[in-house]
Amino acid sequence: MTASRSTSSCLEVLLSGLQNEGDVENTLNILNLLDELLSTGTDHRIHYLISKGGSEALLKALVNTSNSFGPNYTILLPLLHLLAKVGHRDGHIGIKAEEAGAVLVTLNLLKHNVKHAKMTAACLWVIQVFSSSGINTQTRTSLVLSLPASDIFTNVCSVVSKGYISGLLRLYEDWYSKDTQHAAIEIRHTLLRCLHKVTHSTAGRQAVISQGGLRLLYHTTQTDLLCKGLESLIDPSVQLMRKCLPKTPLPLTSDLSAYTFPLPGRAHAVPDVATGTNQEAPSTDYDDDLETDLNKLCLRPDPDRPKDLLPQYGRLCPEHSHDFTVTQMSVCGSFIFTDFLHNSTQCWIRSNWTCSFLKPFHLSSKRLLQFLLSCGESRGSISLCSRLFQRNCKKTVVLQGKKPCNKTYHTISSDPSGLTSTLFPDSRCLILLLFSSHRGEAPSILRGNEQDIEEEGTEEFHHCTMIDSLLKRHGACILHHEPKLYRAAAAKTKSIPGFSILAFPDFWGHLHPPGHEPMAPRKPNIQREKVFEDVQRFLNTHDIINQVVYDLEAKPFIEIVLQCLSDSLRFFSNFECGNLRKAVQIRRYEYDLILNADTNCSQHAQWFYFEVSNMVADVPYRFNVINCEKSNSQFNYGMQPVLFSVREALEGRPHWVRTGTEICYFRNHFCPAQGRCRTTFYTLTFTITFKHNEDVCYLAYHYPYTYSALKAHLKVLQKSVDPAKCFFRQQILCKSLAGNSCPVVTITASPASRAWKDMLQLRNRPCIVLTARVHPGESNASWVMKGTLEFLCSSDLVAQSLREAFVFKIIPMLNPDGVINGMNRCDLNSEDLNRQWCKPDPVLSPTIYHTKGLLYYLNSIGRTPLVFCDYHGHSRKKNVFLYGCSVKETLWQSGSAVDTVGLKENPGYRTIPKTLDRIAPAFSFNSCNYLVEKSRSATARVVVWREMGVLRSYTMESTYNGCDQGIYKHVYCMALFVLGQASSVSCLSMSPVL
Repeated sequence: MTASRSTSSCLEVLLSGLQNEGDVENTLNILNLLDELLSTGTDHRIHYLISKGGSEALLKALVNTSNSFGPNYTILLPLLHLLAKVGHRDGHIGIKAEEAGAVLVTLNLLKHNVKHAKMTAACLWVIQVFSSSGINTQTRTSLVLSLPASDIFTNVCSVVSKGYISGLLRLYEDWYSKDTQHAAIEIRHTLLRCLHKVTHSTAGRQAVISQGGLRLLYHTTQTDLLCKGLESLIDPSVQLMRKCLPKTPLPLTSDLSAYTFPLPGRAHAVPDVATGTNQEAPSTDYDDDLETDLNKLCLRPDPDRPKDLLPQYGRLCPEHSHDFTVTQMSVCGSFIFTDFLHNSTQCWIRSNWTCSFLKPFHLSSKRLLQFLLSCGESRGSISLCSRLFQRNCKKTVVLQGKKPCNKTYHTISSDPSGLTSTLFPDSRCLILLLFSSHRGEAPSILRGNEQDIEEEGTEEFHHCTMIDSLLKRHGACILHHEPKLYRAAAAKTKSIPGFSILAFPDFWGHLHPPGHEPMAPRKPNIQREKVFEDVQRFLNTHDIINQVVYDLEAKPFIEIVLQCLSDSLRFFSNFECGNLRKAVQIRRYEYDLILNADTNCSQHAQWFYFEVSNMVADVPYRFNVINCEKSNSQFNYGMQPVLFSVREALEGRPHWVRTGTEICYFRNHFCPAQGRCRTTFYTLTFTITFKHNEDVCYLAYHYPYTYSALKAHLKVLQKSVDPAKCFFRQQILCKSLAGNSCPVVTITASPASRAWKDMLQLRNRPCIVLTARVHPGESNASWVMKGTLEFLCSSDLVAQSLREAFVFKIIPMLNPDGVINGMNRCDLNSEDLNRQWCKPDPVLSPTIYHTKGLLYYLNSIGRTPLVFCDYHGHSRKKNVFLYGCSVKETLWQSGSAVDTVGLKENPGYRTIPKTLDRIAPAFSFNSCNYLVEKSRSATARVVVWREMGVLRSYTMESTYNGCDQGIYKHVYCMALFVLGQASSVSCLSMSPVL
C-alpha cells in the first residue's frame, strides 16, 4: 500500500513538472523518464498514466511549448513521440486534444515543418492518433480532410491530378443528401474549407467547374436556404461560387476609351499606363504614407517658374484697375441679352421629334394636332409638324459637328403610322443642336426633299418653334436657369465626338426635390441574391438573350438600334457629360451596362449618365453596371442613382429623384477585354420600376452638372447682380486642351464711393480662392460651387458682409474637357489633374498651370490668399468634411522621433472646421484630418499650403450619399438644396478668419 502511494505521488510530481513551464533540461529529463517507464512492461503502465491525467498533462505541455516565444523543437520532438504512444491507448484522446487546443497546434506545427522530416512524421503520427481514437467523428474528419490542403501551393496540382476534388464534391453531396438530421454540419463546413483551399489556384477552380461543383453548390445552397439551422453553410458556399465563376472578358474590342484625343507634340494619343497616382487613394490614411521629413514639411520650395512670367496674371485682378465710375459700374453689372431665337445658336427638333415626343401620351393623329394647336399660336409650327407627321417619304436629318465640313447625313424611312416612327436615339426630348451659328453662319438643317417645308414655314418656325411652345406651356420657373441661354452656351462647347444633342434635363432645367429623400434601406442578403442570379446566368446559358442594344462605337449609330428587339429598352449617351459605352440585353428585363473609360486611357470607369426609353410601366428592370473599378461604394450604404422623367417634367415635376431598389455593389467575374493589369471589376446593380409607359428617362450616378450649365449660370448671375453693391467680373483664365475656356470669377463688394479711403479699402481686402471640379465625375462639387456663387451674389446681409471683407477669386471648373466628355477622374491627357500641382505642364495641364500662376502672382504682390479651398466629392464617406495641413499633427500621427515641443505652428487651420461644425448640420468635424501624405504631395491642398504659405488650405469633400449624424441623419443631405446650403455655411464660416 505504501509503495503504491509512493509511486502515485512520484508520477503526479512528474506530470505536474511537465505541465509547468520550466527549463529545457528538466523537461527533457521528465520526458525521457516517462518514455523509459512506458517502454517496459505491458500496456498497464500506459493506462495507469492515462488514469492519472497523463494525456492531459502531455497535451498541455504541447500547447505551452508550441505557444512559447520561439518553440523549442528539442522538446517538441520527444513530446510528440510520447503523446502518440499514450494517445494510441487513450480512447478519448481526440476529445481531450480538441478541448486542450492541441489539434490546431499540431496542424500548425505540421504546416511550418513540412521540410523537417522527423517533425513532419511526428506530427502526422499524432494527427493519426487524434483522428483514429475517440468518438469525435467531426474532429476525425476535419483532421483527415485538412491534410491534403495543409501545403496548398505544393500539393494542389497533385490534389487536382489525382481526382481528389471530384472525391471532395461527391463526399459533400453524400453528406448533404444523407445528413437529414443536420447532425454533421461541421463536416460540411470542413469540406467547404477544403474546397476553398484548393480553389486558391486556377487549376483548382477549373476542376471544381468541370466536375459540376458550381451546379452542386447552387442546388445545395437553395435547399439550405429553406432550413434556418443550415444558415451557417450559406455564406461559405456563396463565397466559393463567386470564387469559381470563370473570368469573362468584357464584350469590348479594346479596353481603351472609345474617345481618343491627339495631344500637342505627340503623333498619337498617350499610351495607357496604369499608375497608382491616378487612382483614388483609400479613405484610410496609413501611417507609412505620412510625410516625416521636417524639411519637406516646413521649408518652402522655390517657384516652378521665373518671376517675370507672373505679371501676366495682373489682368485677373480687375478690382485693382477698375475705376468704378457710375457708367462703368452699370455696364459691368449688366448683361444685355439678344434674341437668341434670331441671333444666337439655333436649336432644332429633329424631323420626327414631334411625333415621338408625344408618344407616351398615346395620342391619335387627330389628338396630336389638337395638342399642337393648344401648345402654340403659330400656324407655321402646326403646319410644319403636321407635314412631318403625314409624310411617308424618306427624311434626312443633318447631324452637324463642330467643323463646317463635317456633316453626316442619315436617311431613314418613316413609319407609316407617323406616331410610332422612331429616330435613333429615341428622339423624344432630345434636341438637335447646330454649331454653325456661333461662327456667324446661317444654320442649314433642311436639305433635298425638305426644301419645300423650309420655303413655306421657315419664318414662322423661327419665331415660334415647338421647343418655345413647350417651354411656354410646360416649362417650370427655375431660378438661375434659362433654356435658351443654355442652348447658346452649349453651341460653343467643344467635345471630342462633336456632340450635337442636348440632354433634356440639362436644357429644360430642374427643381429641387419636393422634400427630404430618406436613404434607401439595404435589403437583407441582397448581395447573396444577386450572386445566385449571376451563378444561374452561368449555369443556364439558354435563358440568356445576350444582344447588344446600344454601342457608342457603332457606325453609324442608327443601325444598331434599328436592329434591336422591338421590346427592348433604348439607350443613348452621346451628349454632354454622358457616359454609357455599351448596353447588352441579358434577359427580357435585365441589361448589362458598360461604361466608357476616361479619354486616352483604359481606367476610371465609374460615372454614368444616359438616356433610356421604350419602357413598360410597372415592370421591374434590372441594370448591371459591370465595369466599375472602386473596391467599395456608398451604393452599399443607402445611396441610389438619380432619375429624371421627361413625362414628369412636362406634367410640372421636373425633378432629379433618387430611385432604385435591390441596390448592391460587389466584385464580379468580369476581366479586361485585353488582359491589362487590373483584373478586378465591380458590379453596381439596381432595379427600377418606371411609372409611365414609353417615357423618356435619364439615369445618372449623381445629379449631373455640365460645363454648358456653368457657362449659362455665370451669365445669369452676371445679369442678376446689383452693380452698385456687387462687383462681379467673369474672365477667361485660359483655354483647355480641347479649346474650351476656363472661367475665373471675381466677386467682391463695390466701393461705397470713389474716395481714396474706399478704394484703398477695396484694394487691401484679403483674397479667398475657391476651385472645384478638378475630377469631372464629382458633380456634387459643382453643385456646392453653384450654391457658393449664388450666395455670394445674393442680397443676404451675411453675403454682403463677406463681399465687403474679402475678394473672392473663383475657378468653378478646373477640368472642363473631362466634364464635357463624361469622364470620371482625368483630363484629356489621361492624367489626374489633382496630382499635377507640383510642376504642371503649361501645354498638357493649362488650367492647373495658370491657376498656380495666379496664386504665385497674388503671393508676389503681398496678397497671399487667406483661404484656399478646393471642392471635391467623396464616394466612400458620408457627410461634408475638410482635409487641411498641419506639421505637428502629421508628425504626431506618424510616430516621428522629431521633438515637436519646440515646434511652433499657428493653430488657425482649425478655425474654419470648428466654425462649420457649429453652424453646418451636414458637416462632420470628426471626419476632418490635417495630415500631409506623401501620396498627396502634388495635390492642390498640399502645394498651396507648402509653396504659397496658405495656412488655411483645404480640400472640402462632399459625399455623394447623405449624413449619418444630426438633423440630416439617414437623409440624402446631398440633395441639391442641401448642397446649396452647405456652400452658404462654408462661406459664412470664413468670417472668423479675420
